[in-house]
Amino acid sequence: MTPELIAVLAVIVVAMAFDYTNGFHDAANAIATSVSTRALTPRVALALAAVGNFVGAHFGAGVAKTVGDGLVTLPPGVASLGVVFAGVLGAIAWNLITWYFGLPSSSSHALFGGLVGATLFAADGVVQWGNIVEKVLIPMVLSPVVGLVLGFLVMLGILWLFRKGQPGKLNRGFRWAQTASAAAMSVGHGMQDAAKTMGIIVLALYTGGYQDNKTHIPQWVFWTSAAMLAAGTYAGGWRIIRTLGRKIIDLGPPEGFAAETVASAVLYFNALVLKAPISTTHTITSAIMGVGATKRLSAVRWNVAGNIVIAWIITFPASAAIACLAYLLVRPLF
Repeated sequence: MTPELIAVLAVIVVAMAFDYTNGFHDAANAIATSVSTRALTPRVALALAAVGNFVGAHFGAGVAKTVGDGLVTLPPGVASLGVVFAGVLGAIAWNLITWYFGLPSSSSHALFGGLVGATLFAADGVVQWGNIVEKVLIPMVLSPVVGLVLGFLVMLGILWLFRKGQPGKLNRGFRWAQTASAAAMSVGHGMQDAAKTMGIIVLALYTGGYQDNKTHIPQWVFWTSAAMLAAGTYAGGWRIIRTLGRKIIDLGPPEGFAAETVASAVLYFNALVLKAPISTTHTITSAIMGVGATKRLSAVRWNVAGNIVIAWIITFPASAAIACLAYLLVRPLF
């Protein structure tokens, strides 16, 4: 095998590893509320999320193109594959660290931070800061705000519409409704997160000279990225599921349905209309906070929420720092 082929295969393997960690790290995004409200059993919820992620991956081409050809300009030749390899390693490391502590940080921002960090240390590598601000940092701030506000408003609407309903009957109905909202959330997660892995693989194929188009996504890339994300999702990330489902607020079926519906709507709009790679973690977590605030502000455990926000803030620079170190170690190999 040629050095270029070995380098491309190395990037594809590490991208698949990231995809798997993304799956078990972010499984909570789709199923935590449904599990905590007992709308679905854990294994049924994970299976539903895995299928939804697999389906959603096939609608994420726009996000994949943004990731593969919009954030960094890599150095020429095989050296660029070393940058991508180190960047993805940084993202995997941060995923594992935050999973260990049960913090629902963003796998997306870990990936972007990793790519930026490794590119900064590469000769002739250029970070497209304008696109980083427009396509990463602004959505990073706006999507949680939108999720928080919409979660609050949608939950107020549900409370008003069903103000005369019987709690027991309403809870049973919303448990059934959560099956649909959890499925919608998992499809949205696939649109966003599998697409990011696809963007990395396409970037490696183009840079290594195995395709001449920066944005074309071969069918095998769709299928392998979707399958690996689904496998990771089915493995489950129980530490983070407990944080999202139980530690932020005490969720009931109506609250779970409202949070999932809001988060999935935000994910769909960004993936299909704006082609923007946003964080599913930020979106669902902020929606849960917004929903919980309709009870009373003290219903939200703000100390837990504060820890989550701190993890959000440091994800980008932390993964960038890890990727810098990784690049210094792997640079002689590429």
